[in-house]
Amino acid sequence: MSVGRTHHHHHHNFLSCKEEGIRLSTMPAVGSFGNGKIHTRRKYYNRFISKTGQCNIHFSNMDERSQRYIADIFTTCVDIRWRYMFLLFSLAFVVSWLVFGLAFWVIGLLHGDMDHPEEDEEFVPCVKQVSTFVAAFLFSVETQTTIGYGARFVTEECPAAVFMVVFQSVMGCIIDAFMIGAIMAKMARPKKRAQTLLFSHNAVIALRDGKLCLMFRVANLRKSHIVEAHVRAQLVKPRYTEEGEYIPLDQIDMNVGYDKGLDRLFLVAPLTVIHEIDEESPLFGISKQDLETADFEIVIILEGLVEATAMTTQARSSYLPSEILWGHRFEPVIFEEKSQYRIDFAYFHKTFEVPSTPRCSAKDMEERKYPTSGANSFCYENELAFISRDEEEEGDMEKQEDSKSLPELLSKSTTTEYDQTSSRRESEI
Repeated sequence: MSVGRTHHHHHHNFLSCKEEGIRLSTMPAVGSFGNGKIHTRRKYYNRFISKTGQCNIHFSNMDERSQRYIADIFTTCVDIRWRYMFLLFSLAFVVSWLVFGLAFWVIGLLHGDMDHPEEDEEFVPCVKQVSTFVAAFLFSVETQTTIGYGARFVTEECPAAVFMVVFQSVMGCIIDAFMIGAIMAKMARPKKRAQTLLFSHNAVIALRDGKLCLMFRVANLRKSHIVEAHVRAQLVKPRYTEEGEYIPLDQIDMNVGYDKGLDRLFLVAPLTVIHEIDEESPLFGISKQDLETADFEIVIILEGLVEATAMTTQARSSYLPSEILWGHRFEPVIFEEKSQYRIDFAYFHKTFEVPSTPRCSAKDMEERKYPTSGANSFCYENELAFISRDEEEEGDMEKQEDSKSLPELLSKSTTTEYDQTSSRRESEI
């Protein structure tokens, strides 16, 4: 389900922080509201990091770009697309066969192998059965791939031909090692592991333990773990310095719990990462009204070691102001069953509205001592958890009642008849 922000086409009446606190302190419990309809606001500008983690940048006017990429040829081979990789793989072998085939043909031509017929037993050629360029090319393929059909072979007549065979064998091993290594590195690179690391479509802002917090979800879709997983968040926005310098992509760190170790994730089940909007937060002075016209992007970076290869992988995502839902929470995805926990990813991206969330900024809440709702108010998440648990308990009780044996029922009926007979005797006495 795609979720987003709700548009109200009527006139907005924004209350002061004090009036907002009085209004929310008299509101009913959150759990009675359920899910609301959410619509996505349109995007106003290009994002810096896409939802798939791709960086929206383009390099131009790079000096000596080709030379620099060729100098790091192995990384270039790993980074290029697969179709270019297969083309380069094929060309590397075909070109080497052609080059060495041409070398053997030139050696034979200079030695005079092409001027003597094959029936001349007195003449010893450099390479037997090589009298044309095609035959020299086939001998080059047989030498480098160690096929050796037996019809063509080098003789002791030409030291240059012997040296060329040795040199081609060494170069063939180098080409094999380089191309196979590049393909294996391309297949095993941890970049593909990021495809099974999931971020929620939207981030939310709501109260958590009496404080306004920005929250988003992350999950691992594989049972293999991400070792030493940790998350970072940065707010990217343009700004002007005090000297008037314009910085188009100014990056500001957002604390997601690294001072308390909360940024280290045990990513077995989906987790909600929390950024507390305090005085050091770049969102400290932003209210719900300011968020609708804000110009920034929150970049999320999740890093860790792939358990299978011990290589570092990085997954990225981002949230625009239009993708941050003010006054929403995530629906529960973890449900407790008899012997295990069930994770329902159908609810991973879903949110529900929390009307008790203040619309003013965290700065106004702190300055005016904003009264929050009671901590014991019943929550929508608790309601879902209790409903799930009650259904399981009812199912267990029905099974227990159905499994009662017939002798137990007969024993109960006999006891009842005996009690009735005893009571009649006592009444007669």
